Amino acid sequence: MMSDTDSRPVGRQGRANSAHVPYYKRDVADRVLDFDEAVLGYDAESAIAEASRCVQCPEPQCCVLNCPANNNIPEAIWLISQGQFIEAAQVFAATNPLSEICGRVCPNLCQQGCVLTQRCGAAAIGKLEAFVSDVARQAGAFKIEVPAEKTGKRVAVVGSGPAGITVTEDLIKLGHTVDVYEAWPEAGGVLIYGIPSFKLEKHVVQNKIGDLEEAGVTFITNTRIGEDITVDDLISEYDAVFLGTGAGVEATMDIPGNDLQGIYTATDFLVRANVPQPMLPADKQTKPVVGKKVAIIGGGDTAVDCARSSIRLDAEEVTIVYRRTEAEMPGNPVERKIAQEEWVNIEYLQAPVEFIGDEHGHLKAMKVVKMALGEPDRSGRRRPVPMEGSEFIMEVDTAVMAVGYWPDPALGEKTPNLATHKWGLLLADETVGATSREGVFAAGDNVHGPDLVITAVASAHKAAASIQNYLTGAMASWPSPN
Repeated sequence: MMSDTDSRPVGRQGRANSAHVPYYKRDVADRVLDFDEAVLGYDAESAIAEASRCVQCPEPQCCVLNCPANNNIPEAIWLISQGQFIEAAQVFAATNPLSEICGRVCPNLCQQGCVLTQRCGAAAIGKLEAFVSDVARQAGAFKIEVPAEKTGKRVAVVGSGPAGITVTEDLIKLGHTVDVYEAWPEAGGVLIYGIPSFKLEKHVVQNKIGDLEEAGVTFITNTRIGEDITVDDLISEYDAVFLGTGAGVEATMDIPGNDLQGIYTATDFLVRANVPQPMLPADKQTKPVVGKKVAIIGGGDTAVDCARSSIRLDAEEVTIVYRRTEAEMPGNPVERKIAQEEWVNIEYLQAPVEFIGDEHGHLKAMKVVKMALGEPDRSGRRRPVPMEGSEFIMEVDTAVMAVGYWPDPALGEKTPNLATHKWGLLLADETVGATSREGVFAAGDNVHGPDLVITAVASAHKAAASIQNYLTGAMASWPSPN
């Protein structure tokens, strides 16, 4: 680590050839003992040194083009290199209301375009964003400014995850009144109940919710729209409705033995493992019981989260079983590497075909078949094909199914004329967020399927702008959803 900022490389060539400055992580033996954040990130000195590597590319900068929210990354990184941390945080926050969160959990699409990648490694934009956001938070610099006079327009936002938070903040800054409905006991949606604390501690999300409450937003929790209150009820009470319900219904594998004790769904497992008991519904307030050998079925970030959680619940051996190769794996490779540091095993080209129980109805093993890759499927990834005669028995006493998510189809089924497609995805014009019901908008995972926090933020900004046009009469006619 550089100890003197005056010794930093001068000139574009010098910066391009300077070594990546590593950020801090807790020691493996220490971090696996609890659910506290594993990555500590940068301090002031190391952040300045890492930011000083940026060569400030001429426009169009690939980092900006790769960011769904179009963050002004070069300006923010330049400010960090000058030690202006709060100003840098405000640049990030101008386009991303969840900068504190994205800096921790985003797979850093922006970094994938960094020209330094082929030399000494891309600038660590995400971890720099997290650092300056924490500095700004401690300085009280994230207060949301709202107009003194309200417009008189009222908007109902359903869901308090990334899309819901983004729409809410955009609209209250315009002077509208916003009420947010959340099915879970606490606001935050997937940010609280889907992302483990070792990646994103709860207080980071709660701070953001607190900002919104201080700005006048009301959160109504323990309320599931479509059951407790209908979308039609909201339409009759509010001037506009935004649906940001995410994708929380888990896909399943219909194989023999999937009802044995010791088999969990990913959401149930993660929620019970890492969310504090007071924040949980009554039926999820006991920790999951893991045995000595745990198998996680799936290959995305959720599978990795379940594996790392299992280690922290004292499992002796944790294995991710994935039916394709690492090249096809949909999750964040950085998170995958961290999991492997924590002694998580990954077995590729394998899939369970049967769960086997003992005389007490508890999982004791699973029959696994080896796979080979065939022709690409509709996702563009090569299709896994079972290899005849390759079955073998893997001893496991706990299994977690992390094989994908879909939106809750009940919202569309219980709302007249609210069009859906593909197993419950809301049909909406993704350029403006308009659904088939006038005055009802949608964005995020319930429209395009499970994706990143920053992707939900970007689409929610578009929906918020359209809601503003609708409320002010600037929307000439109601667009047809795609």
